[in-house]
This record gives sequence, structure tokens and C-alpha cells, in this order.
Amino acid sequence: MMRVGIAADHGGLTLKGQLAESLRGSGYDVVDFGAHQLDPEDDYPDFVIPLANAVALGEVERGVAICGSGIGASIAANTIPGVRAGLIHDVFSAHQGVEDDNMNVFCLGGNVIGFSLAWELLETFLAAHFSGAPRHRRRVAKVQALENQNVES
Repeated sequence: MMRVGIAADHGGLTLKGQLAESLRGSGYDVVDFGAHQLDPEDDYPDFVIPLANAVALGEVERGVAICGSGIGASIAANTIPGVRAGLIHDVFSAHQGVEDDNMNVFCLGGNVIGFSLAWELLETFLAAHFSGAPRHRRRVAKVQALENQNVES
């Protein structure tokens, strides 16, 4: 089964625990990047960046990053070359982001949606596959070229 990384700050800690438990119960190999305890002063980059690095290095196949809104987690994850993170709060985007854009990190807001919807979205994200259509490959290649340019400079 797929190896999935998961990370959250205090704003997503409860939802992270629920999702990690459900993932394990569904047979996924889950790598938990923290937080492991509630600390209202923690910062999402401290957990999301190690997760994003693991995705970029292929140590996990997909990632789940949660903060209060999901926005900070998405911004942080997208600073890592090779990561294509999206803030997802609807079913269409959960699969379309993978199918068209090869999204590999799923971000959501622990203060925005509840467990039932988050689980449905996560299942949709994990079941989706990149289409590989020429136009989508071309677009992803353009993003990769920008990442490579930024790494080299």
C-alpha cells in the first residue's frame, strides 16, 4: 500500500490524528512528521517542510499537510522543489489536482472542515492518478523548469 506522510501544527493536530488513524486502518503506511502534542506556539513550517522534503525525495509517495487554514501549509510545502501542493476543500480539486497537475501534497485547514469531509477528500486525493496527457506533462515540465532555474541561481 502507499506510503503517506502527514504533518500538522497546533491548528491541525486533532484532524491529523483522526486522519492518520483512518489511513492506518485502511492499510496505508503512515509516516507522522508531527506535531505530536498540542503547543499553541508551534509553527507549521517546522512540520510541513520535513514532510515536503520527504515527498520530494521519494521517501513518501504523497503528503498531507494541515494547519488552521491550510494556506500556510500550502505555501510552505510549495517552497520545496518537486512538491506540488494544493489547498483542497472540495472533491473536484482533490482528484483534478492529481490528474492534471500531478499534485503530491494535499493541504487542508483543520479549522475549516471537519473529519468526514476531510476523509472523503483525502481518499479521493490518494485514489487519483496523474493522467499523463501531453498538455498536462507540458505544464508540469514548465513548473519543473522554473524550480530548476531557482535552484541553480
